[in-house]
Amino acid sequence: MFLAALLPVPQPLTTRSSAFALKERLEWGEPALTIIDVRSGDDFHSCRIRGAISIPIDGLVARVSSSLEHERDIYIYGDTDRQTAAAAAQLRDAGYRQVAELLGGVSGWRAIKGPTEGAFSKV
Repeated sequence: MFLAALLPVPQPLTTRSSAFALKERLEWGEPALTIIDVRSGDDFHSCRIRGAISIPIDGLVARVSSSLEHERDIYIYGDTDRQTAAAAAQLRDAGYRQVAELLGGVSGWRAIKGPTEGAFSKV
């Protein structure tokens, strides 16, 4: 119990999440989450949130259904908040309840100096 007082526990997943909330969970060492990038493959390869996986929005549910359990915390982002919301809705309709729309996508992530990967991640 003493250790828990020293290490504040991040807030639980919410339907819409700020980049800061995700970064806080990652820095805390939260291993039980998945970050999905639904943008094009070219965008994914140029710059993405470190640790994100690429699953384009077309075929999203089929790919996720074969690899992720329904109880898993999922953060999802696209080119726009609108695309992100559409992708999250697809997952929720397929039975995934722990889905957070990452507001601002890569731009929001970079604004808080979250770690990125890709060919242009340092630009």
